[in-house]
Amino acid sequence: MDFQSLFEQFLNGGGATQASMYRSLALFLPEIILSGAIVLTLLARLTSLDKVLPIHWITLFGGMTAFLNVLFQFWELSMDGGHATSLFTGLAVHDSFSVFFRGLLLFFLLFVVALAVLTGIPDREDSPDFYVMLSGAVIGMMLMSSASHLLMLFVGLEMASVPSYALTGFLKGRRQSSEAALKFVVYGAGAAGVLLYGISLIAGLTGTAEFSELGDRLHGLFLNGFGTRYLEARIMLLALLMIVVGFAFKLSVVPFHFWCPDAFQGASAEVAGFLSIGSKAAAFALLVRFSMAVTGGLSGPLTELSLVLGLGLGFLAVLTATFGNLAAYSQVNAKRLLAYSTIAHAGYMLMAVSALLVLRSSAGAHVSEQSSRAIEGLLYYLPVYLFMNLGAFAIVAMLRNQLFSEEIEDYKGLIYQSPLPVVCMAVCMFSLVGLPPLGGFYGKFFIFAAVYDAAQVHWFMWIVLAAGGLNTVLSLFYYANVLKVMAMNPRPTDARPVLLNASSSSGLYLIVVSSMVLLLGIVVEPLSRVAKRAADSLFWSDLSALR
Repeated sequence: MDFQSLFEQFLNGGGATQASMYRSLALFLPEIILSGAIVLTLLARLTSLDKVLPIHWITLFGGMTAFLNVLFQFWELSMDGGHATSLFTGLAVHDSFSVFFRGLLLFFLLFVVALAVLTGIPDREDSPDFYVMLSGAVIGMMLMSSASHLLMLFVGLEMASVPSYALTGFLKGRRQSSEAALKFVVYGAGAAGVLLYGISLIAGLTGTAEFSELGDRLHGLFLNGFGTRYLEARIMLLALLMIVVGFAFKLSVVPFHFWCPDAFQGASAEVAGFLSIGSKAAAFALLVRFSMAVTGGLSGPLTELSLVLGLGLGFLAVLTATFGNLAAYSQVNAKRLLAYSTIAHAGYMLMAVSALLVLRSSAGAHVSEQSSRAIEGLLYYLPVYLFMNLGAFAIVAMLRNQLFSEEIEDYKGLIYQSPLPVVCMAVCMFSLVGLPPLGGFYGKFFIFAAVYDAAQVHWFMWIVLAAGGLNTVLSLFYYANVLKVMAMNPRPTDARPVLLNASSSSGLYLIVVSSMVLLLGIVVEPLSRVAKRAADSLFWSDLSALR
């Protein structure tokens, strides 16, 4: 049935098409609610209602309502057996995996809004613009997590990226912020162009843009041979390389990380924290979906493609984690140090995707179970990373308001004036290292366990595993150096006083975030069970057989 007949059937109240559209809209309700919150925010700005009512309440209400709807959808999927559903004639997919990420991003949005309110960025005049861009970026990230079409892949990436450019330069009047935003835009535009060209090559060669059909089409394309001796195979490998470049930019993977330190240092700590967590979570969700789509049913040459792609991502993961940790040693600015820390952790999380693809290239009896565990490790790591990284950026933001500085040198002896931020920073940074009994330990353990399983398939994964362990040890030194400055160095007599205690709302925020880091390291089972259900949904049903 062509598009015109489908359109006519919809206009005439065609039963199956109309029912499918209503079903898609119902499952798309969280994004619609957040879009409604954006419209209400703009109307409040237009009618000057923001002068009377704090505008962040609209974003908080919209985010909370959307989050509750996502929780209901996850419960519904659990009762339904986790079957995937195609949305909008194949543009997106609704399953436990996408619902997990949508819930994570909405939950994260609530914490970012709360942090922005506590630290006073943005001010009352600019708050409508700030929260509109923040919500718009989250909608783009939610689209990324549920994309099952090359068009939706690009639309989601751009919807998440464009507001992020503006948020980076949101500190008006500051040259460093404007410079960071300009660099971010230039690099982002270049990466988007490369990505779009890769998408056009794949769509042109395969004749489809749907994820559910890519595997079969690529199998036919590589049937004569996977090597570079064949023209179509060469073009397809070039297209895949271009798309990987687009993902690498979004994930700040070396050597496409150049924008990250400058953007984080120029942006406010609140925005840097948002970019370090939200964009990475969505990009990893999309990378997993795309990787599984192009490797398809793993028959014939696609098995070799999965192995090559997995080993390539493993090499990038080692390079990224090592560079990020080594570059962090010489940093004197807290946001810049955390930027390189973010790069390093992108490397750790990329190891899970590498392990997934290497495992899928094997013909072992337990491949699906091991592949699911690799995704489970990534899905456990991301919520833990949310709290420990957001906690660190929140402390930097709150100390900035009192010290008017983000230099590590100005944190000397803080424990003697205000112990709470030092203790919370210790919890977050030791979790970033991966020390027990904090959540970061189990996150890394699950990922390294998946890499160990993949090492039974190919010897190179032993190198990835060894690099991951070595980088974990190396990272301890620069994280511990920050804590040494805060806890062991004497406080200068002319230093500005810091008053941040548990009785204040800011102190309570830090306690909640730090407690979640500790809780996720002590009570592992609930989140692990949810992560397993979301990971299993990728293997329960074939995308080509979606309802």
